[in-house]
Amino acid sequence: MSKKKTFDVSKLTDQDILGMPETEYMNQTQLEYFKNRLLEAEQEILENAKKTTQAFQEQDTNYIADPSDRATLEEEYALELRTRDRERKLLQKIRKALTLIESGSYGFCEDSGEPIGLKRLLARPTATLTIEAQERREEMQKHFAEE
Repeated sequence: MSKKKTFDVSKLTDQDILGMPETEYMNQTQLEYFKNRLLEAEQEILENAKKTTQAFQEQDTNYIADPSDRATLEEEYALELRTRDRERKLLQKIRKALTLIESGSYGFCEDSGEPIGLKRLLARPTATLTIEAQERREEMQKHFAEE
């Protein structure tokens, strides 16, 4: 009788995930590992948004007379808002990936149904396409942009 290995998912590393047999692709341990990573990223984004909101609310609302100081402050605000907007888009992708985990289709290309691959998912846990499918899409976008 063989015993099935059980893992404390919170202690797994990327190397542990990569060391699993290919036949166990997207097993329960791997799904739990990616779910934890995605939830951590989601939490970090939400905390960043909260900090930004608090920082904006705490800013001195007095008029800044010096145009250079005012311009610097406005540029800092703009940069912060662009960063939060990128994070908002990433948050949508994270939530989509979490939904894919729950449905059992996480880790498989939405175009071809082929495995995306552990290395790609470790690098980009929100990936929904294999590298080949992503390259095809980018080539199509490039082609249509040139017309």
